[in-house]
Amino acid sequence: MIKLFTIGFTGKSAEQFFGLLMQAGVKKIIDTRIHNVSQLAGFTKGTDLKYFAREIGNIEYEHRKDYAPTKVLLKEYRDKKISWPEYEKAYKRLLEERKVKSNTDFQTLHEACLLCSEHEPDHCHRRLLAEYFKKANKKIRIIHLK
Repeated sequence: MIKLFTIGFTGKSAEQFFGLLMQAGVKKIIDTRIHNVSQLAGFTKGTDLKYFAREIGNIEYEHRKDYAPTKVLLKEYRDKKISWPEYEKAYKRLLEERKVKSNTDFQTLHEACLLCSEHEPDHCHRRLLAEYFKKANKKIRIIHLK
């Protein structure tokens, strides 16, 4: 069984965030954000997160822009120009166009955690991505860290 975690950092302190990752046994953070360098990201800013993850939890870090939605798609959804079902359909189509399944070694997802900013996974691309992987590989078990 491949355990694939997801987490959003919004609304979490660094202590809560790293505590959840370490308690779950996460070995690698896979950053699925388009931009991981915003000042608003605080302790999850790209190079800082890579350092903190390694130093605090001995956790690897990888940034996968091919797992992120496009800026345009994200903006259309945030500006309410498209609905969540439309966003979901467009994001899944994007994953197919990018050949994400064939560009991902599913074994490397074991004890990895898909990261984005959204607090809850319900309306977040990390949930869609995790489900996309599970559909391609039934041995994947998704665990959302909250």
